Amino acid sequence: MTLRLYNSLTRQTEPFVPQNPERVTMYVCGPTVYNYVHIGNARPPVVFGVLAALLRRRWPQVVYARNITDVDDKINTAARELGVPINVITDKYTRAFREHMDALGVAAPDVEPHATTHIPQIIAMIERLIESGHAYAADGHVLFAVASFADYGALSRRDRDEMLAGARIDVAPYKRDPGDFVLWKPSSDELPGWDSPWGRGRPGWHIECSAMAAAHLGETIDIHAGGIDLQFPHHENEIAQSTCAHGGKVFARYWLHNGMLMFDGAKMSKSIGNVSRVNDLLERHPAEALRYALLSAHYRQPLDWSDGLIEQSVRTLDRLYGTLRDLEDVQVEAGDGDIPAVIEAALDDDLNTPAALAQLAGIAAAARKAETAEERSAAKRALLGAGRALGLLQQAPSAWFARGTADGDDARIQALVDERNAAKKSRDFARADAIRDQLAAEGIALEDTPQGVRWKRA
Repeated sequence: MTLRLYNSLTRQTEPFVPQNPERVTMYVCGPTVYNYVHIGNARPPVVFGVLAALLRRRWPQVVYARNITDVDDKINTAARELGVPINVITDKYTRAFREHMDALGVAAPDVEPHATTHIPQIIAMIERLIESGHAYAADGHVLFAVASFADYGALSRRDRDEMLAGARIDVAPYKRDPGDFVLWKPSSDELPGWDSPWGRGRPGWHIECSAMAAAHLGETIDIHAGGIDLQFPHHENEIAQSTCAHGGKVFARYWLHNGMLMFDGAKMSKSIGNVSRVNDLLERHPAEALRYALLSAHYRQPLDWSDGLIEQSVRTLDRLYGTLRDLEDVQVEAGDGDIPAVIEAALDDDLNTPAALAQLAGIAAAARKAETAEERSAAKRALLGAGRALGLLQQAPSAWFARGTADGDDARIQALVDERNAAKKSRDFARADAIRDQLAAEGIALEDTPQGVRWKRA
């Protein structure tokens, strides 16, 4: 099987061939830790975490880095409002981010570099850019000279006027060109800062990722990924400064961008206030259902986020865990089960998680029809293996069905009753009986009434 990925730089789906098969490298832009992240911020860690796991199954060593931006004007503002040092803010929200990603089944990256611990590397990269004529110091700032890099704009494919408008350029008097962007900026006494050849200051956002990627992955990396909203200016600027700092070497060979989460037709964004924070969602919904929902659309496409999407994900997982519960008498080792070829083939097709989820449903349907001991054992192994590739179905069915608040549990039980009614109408009596037995095991009694089937807790 050959992994094929859509490269945003070439606008083509290409076979993935690492530059060094003994060490595959991937960098994903992480959060700016000034508040709890919203569910849109969770999409890159979830979907590119699936990619990292896939890479690990194919190559002997994968080094996956996902950074933490812990110096930023938004962090400074939050710290100033509370009258605390910035590390009080960043430590709190870094811990929260890790906890929330763990709840969503996101494995930790191999490397989690923090911007504040890479100030020497950042300064050294800026010095190389000045020495090579790609950057200049002015009025306490250091700026990248966009005109010095002929390929600027190749990733986003925007013309100059569009790029300037899209970046909301600050036309400062110290800039030689309106498009030049900040690598280093001065800090007043009340702001965090570090000593540098250009005075006390702090790094610009873009240079942080370039320096951290080089420090941990090398001057040329295999895969750079992140949200499509970062393509310009952040990723465009990363390419420019990294290429120029490293003597023209390619910065990243494959660029992957996930689509945005939409809410009522608008992009989910803290700036317009239509966000659903992960911590709030985790209080109301099963974490695995949130993960399923994030995987339900192809990563490059926008994802319409809604309560209905989450509820559908819960119902789907109810069916899948119901199937595993039906197979609980089948003994397999923890973590057992090879990943079925149909799942690998779907993921090889540019990380096509919707196709993989459809195959997962098919595997579950086949498992419900398995009769002999051998068939049931193979079916359970296939179902667990398929789930493992997607970070799903890794808890005991009893744990899944014991979740939630009373109101959420009522909705889940009613969904199972509705599914049982539909199964009976379609003459899938095996599934109907399995749901009845599942509900009975949970202490739920079904009653036939003139108005239809009612349920109550025994």
